[in-house]
Amino acid sequence: MGKQYRVKCKGLDETFKGIVKFNNSTFSVPYLLEDEVANISLIYGKDRANTSAKLVSIESPSKHRNTPKCPNFYKCGGCDLQHMTYTYQLEEKKKMVENLLGKFCTVSDTLGMDNPYYYRNKIHATLSKDRRGNIVSGIYEENSHNVIPTDKCYIQETSADKILKTIRNLMKQQKIAPYNEDKQYGTIRHVLIKHGFYTNQCMVVLVIGSDTFPGKNNFVSELVKAHKEITTVVVNFNNKKTSMVLGEKEVIAYGKGYIEDTLCGLTFRISPKSFYQVNPTQTEKLYSTAINFANLTGKETILDAYCGIGTISLIASKHVKEVIGVELNKSAIKDAKQNAAINNIHNASFYEGDAGEFMQALSNDSNKKIKHSQTVDKKNIDVVFIDPPRSGCDQKFLTSLASLKPKQVVYISCNPVTQKRDLDYLTKKGYKVKNIQPVDMFPWTKHVETVANLILD
Repeated sequence: MGKQYRVKCKGLDETFKGIVKFNNSTFSVPYLLEDEVANISLIYGKDRANTSAKLVSIESPSKHRNTPKCPNFYKCGGCDLQHMTYTYQLEEKKKMVENLLGKFCTVSDTLGMDNPYYYRNKIHATLSKDRRGNIVSGIYEENSHNVIPTDKCYIQETSADKILKTIRNLMKQQKIAPYNEDKQYGTIRHVLIKHGFYTNQCMVVLVIGSDTFPGKNNFVSELVKAHKEITTVVVNFNNKKTSMVLGEKEVIAYGKGYIEDTLCGLTFRISPKSFYQVNPTQTEKLYSTAINFANLTGKETILDAYCGIGTISLIASKHVKEVIGVELNKSAIKDAKQNAAINNIHNASFYEGDAGEFMQALSNDSNKKIKHSQTVDKKNIDVVFIDPPRSGCDQKFLTSLASLKPKQVVYISCNPVTQKRDLDYLTKKGYKVKNIQPVDMFPWTKHVETVANLILD
């Protein structure tokens, strides 16, 4: 251990690390809370700019400090904030959103959970071997291919732990090796589990690191025999050297290849590659907030950009005259159309394509064609719902949105940093932000979802 420095934390940065200042330098220290007095050590990089700080000990702990339930908290990286109380997390998430978006309007208190544990309905685990040759499952340690073994996770649905234990045991019994990312050999690379919160249906996706899966039928048969809640098993093949979990090719090994779940009173079909919010309890709060912001009267035509499997589109459909959804993911659009049929909804239509190009087609001359020769007629759009990836909206999308000039935009974001950038652009184009609501979709992590309501001024 190198030289230690006694410091006092001045506050938290936007990733909820403690900010300390000494020797004319500022450092962000993981797991340090505001006003705590602590000892830190420095980790030197190749130059001064790459020097970081590590927490060694705490002399004066904060009243907001929490004892983590998970024994792997300081190693795993799946959670960031188990060292602070849940109430404090909600306060700090609001403060973070205020620092980024408070210039646009007043930020409401963060909507939290009554029970912020075991909420994730989607679980991704990586398979590996430990030093003793035992098969383990968990997630990668930061900046490495070292898997942190996790037998119990406090933020994921509880049956997943039992399913993963069975998979590890079956691999040992049937002599199936986990895939080694560095040496690029082995069989099972990842396991993806999706669970229907209300239906209790369960999907298991076995990601294989080669072109074949010898013994697949026997393995799957034993797995579903051990877990009656598993309603479908899909085998996905991904032999590329990539950080992407799922490959292009997949086969249904058991069941229908999808599960269904209920959200806001509607039934949704969920495929292996479809995006579906991981916290159903908070998702209902999130979508209800977004739809309430829109103040719909039943006469509107709305556009749901980045519509995924059609969740927002179909939930909003009973409040409007017409819904149009657009999404680049082919399998998600297939699910969206199927979901409309399942729920007997006839005023929603879905298009596969780039959202920016789609809006250009809506705002320009009619009958402009987009991807796959879909014809888009010119329409007057009253409200646009946006729920983009973490990177936010690209310039083409924002330009098209400003050209389309809907009277209202409801912007859902999983990254307030890129949302701020996009709101800066839209407010320069005549929009005014009326409401901002943070929603804690991911308790015990640094992430927060925000809903912004914009009106054309």
